[in-house]
Amino acid sequence: MIRVIGDADIEAWVELRHRALLDAPLAFASSPDDDFEANAAAARRQLTEQPESAIFGAFEGGLVGTLGIYRDQHRKCAHKAHIWGMYVDAAHRRGGLARRLLEAALDHAAALPGVSWVQLSVSSAAPGAQRLYERAGFRAWGSEPEALIHDGESALEHHMALRLADRDKRVE
Repeated sequence: MIRVIGDADIEAWVELRHRALLDAPLAFASSPDDDFEANAAAARRQLTEQPESAIFGAFEGGLVGTLGIYRDQHRKCAHKAHIWGMYVDAAHRRGGLARRLLEAALDHAAALPGVSWVQLSVSSAAPGAQRLYERAGFRAWGSEPEALIHDGESALEHHMALRLADRDKRVE
């Protein structure tokens, strides 16, 4: 089941986010020791900002996947929403949860008045995620070399965007 997380899910979300940062250090800009958003207070704050911000969860006997989305708060950029923090626990991958999380977030963005674009960044360390985004219709508009460096390894970040009006034209 995919749904927006609620207050009762916060602790499970903080734990999953922590595991994600440990499991895939080059897939996220944050590290466990500097992830300012992965605490109960920050997550609860995001719950109060709905619908402009939401954290979706994939539940299969517990929280096993997550994806966040927020609308840009600057007036000149309020036509854009941003996806962040996509992660599905390794034991639950390849079953369509990531695609369903992404679709839920895109549906959410499409329901926000005036939002016409959704943007995200994806690390070269997460090629499966990049393929998912491309299948959903996202297109790269730029890449940042050595965007992330961890333990002597670096990863490029691809910046991608999807015009919501083009969702029906995506490649399946």
